[in-house]
Order: sequence, then structure tokens, then C-alpha cells
Amino acid sequence: MKKMLIVPAALAGLVLLAGCGGDTNVRVEGSTSISKGQELTDLQRALNEGAITQSEYDTLRSRIMKRPN
Repeated sequence: MKKMLIVPAALAGLVLLAGCGGDTNVRVEGSTSISKGQELTDLQRALNEGAITQSEYDTLRSRIMKRPN
């Protein structure tokens, strides 16, 4: 009975290991768009919470505002 349990376990292990090597290709389709307003809101929140400095905020805000709609 033990031999019958070992074989499926060994096969499962080989299947798991097969996925660990080699190149993995990921294809992403579609896109999401975030409005400038949402980006600016998120940026302001990051500044308020101390995640970015005022200088970083100013630089990023300028980049956002220069982008076309």
C-alpha cells in the first residue's frame, strides 16, 4: 500500500519541479488608465503620509501636469 502512495507523491513533486526552471513568458493584454486627478490625489496622499519628500512631490507633480490628457 505504501508503494501506491509514493508513486503519486513522486510524480507530483516532479511536476512542481518542472515549473521551477527555464524561462517563463507572461503575456498581459489590455490596460488600465488612471486619470491625472487620481494620480495627483495619490501623490498628495504619499506626501502627506511621508512616503515621499516635498522635492519628489514637486518633480512628480510637474511630470504629471506636463503629460497630455
